[in-house]
Amino acid sequence: MPRAKWVVGVLTVALLGVGIGMLRSTEGARPSAATAADALPSRALGLSGHRRLVEQLEHSGQHAAAKGPRPARAAGITPLRAARPLRLHIPSLGIDLPLGGDGDEASWDHDTPAPGSAGTAVVTAADLRLAELRRGLTVEIARADGRTAVFTVDRVSPGGISGRGRRPGRAQLRLISGETTVLARLTGRHRTG
Repeated sequence: MPRAKWVVGVLTVALLGVGIGMLRSTEGARPSAATAADALPSRALGLSGHRRLVEQLEHSGQHAAAKGPRPARAAGITPLRAARPLRLHIPSLGIDLPLGGDGDEASWDHDTPAPGSAGTAVVTAADLRLAELRRGLTVEIARADGRTAVFTVDRVSPGGISGRGRRPGRAQLRLISGETTVLARLTGRHRTG
């Protein structure tokens, strides 16, 4: 009998060690989505009713979600080579403006990188309804090289955005109209049609 207690003790310590290791490796990480594999342990612990209630609330839309959709992660989107921007297109606002030259409604600050290339490009335009943009929406800039750089909105600030948000080596866009500033990152590209 002492040997059986010893085996149970060793197994208990081993399982606790594995559990603690798993907790430390996932510390600060987002919880993973519940799967069918979760149902059996939950049911054994009497939690299946709670999990079912949470799932029903999420599907009915009563579960509080974060403000605005989460922007898609754009791993592996490399910046484009520098090319002169031609047009500013914001599909969700119905905006399509010429971009770049004198007299155009939108202008690119030539002291900043070209939109789509590495660094933070700055584009200003008068009287745009930028405050209506939300995180996850897109801004497109057609370029002289026949490509359109697609940016996904990360932040919208009515009072402007200070130097925060700059990430070296990444292509970002700072769009300014009046007192509103939008910070977006390159998440795609396509051929201009």
